[in-house]
Amino acid sequence: MYLQRQPRPSLRPFVRTLWASNGTEPQPPDAARRERVLPTGDMHLVFRLGDEPLRLFDDVADSAGRAVGRAVVGGARASCYVREVSSPTWSVGAQLCAGASQLLFGMPADELADRHTALDDLWPRSAARIREQLHEARRPERQLDLLDALLEARLPTVRGLHPAVAHALAHFRTAPDIRAVVVATGYSHRGFTALFRRAVGLSPKRYCRVLRFQRVLDRVAAEPTAAWADSALVAGYSDQPHFNRDFREFAGITPGEYRRVSPRVAHHVAIAEVDFLQDRRRRPRYMHAMEGASQ
Repeated sequence: MYLQRQPRPSLRPFVRTLWASNGTEPQPPDAARRERVLPTGDMHLVFRLGDEPLRLFDDVADSAGRAVGRAVVGGARASCYVREVSSPTWSVGAQLCAGASQLLFGMPADELADRHTALDDLWPRSAARIREQLHEARRPERQLDLLDALLEARLPTVRGLHPAVAHALAHFRTAPDIRAVVVATGYSHRGFTALFRRAVGLSPKRYCRVLRFQRVLDRVAAEPTAAWADSALVAGYSDQPHFNRDFREFAGITPGEYRRVSPRVAHHVAIAEVDFLQDRRRRPRYMHAMEGASQ
């Protein structure tokens, strides 16, 4: 069962969605053991309530991976990452908005960007207790109620997103003209960029690039037969090579490879075993020798 909903009104400036999964969703018979997770530009908070921690891999060719933890903050990013999905996971989480990092974790978003951080490092006194409470709640509906209340309790009484950042986020969704937004805020370009990075985790330019990439994925999800060139043009790309470069940078694969996989969820791309083997064959020989020596 997978359940998703909006948080209570007081949290909506900082939390986009809450979700819970009890790990019983049906899996296809040829389900992959790993997947690429494509960037959204948002931060994520996840509590894994089973025994398995989140396991990440440096790339498709990495066969060992590393365990991050069972309560994890995923920072904003502009590139994909590879995670293990060999078994269903029982988990509860939240997709966070810009400005949430400083309020919830006491750290600017850019210090958590492009990486996963164990929640124990940010909430050393409460991470384990919260995970235990969510585990004891059992039912997804009750777990979302509990996470809603716990996140609200961590917000300061009076705080909000900086007006300049709020103005930029509203405009970037429809008109990604960074220069015009900077002028409207009254800040220098350097001052605005620093302010935006602390709130969002990415620079304004990289954030707008991720939004443009997202518009393509949204269009392809809505119209699976739409031509890539048309989707890219509508999203704001100047030409096909420009789009191909961005897609490869953000997704780690080409548009053609993405379409062949035909992911059920736009941002979660299964990695077939054949891709893993091919990627390992492309790695330099000395890297294989080093792996063998370390085992």
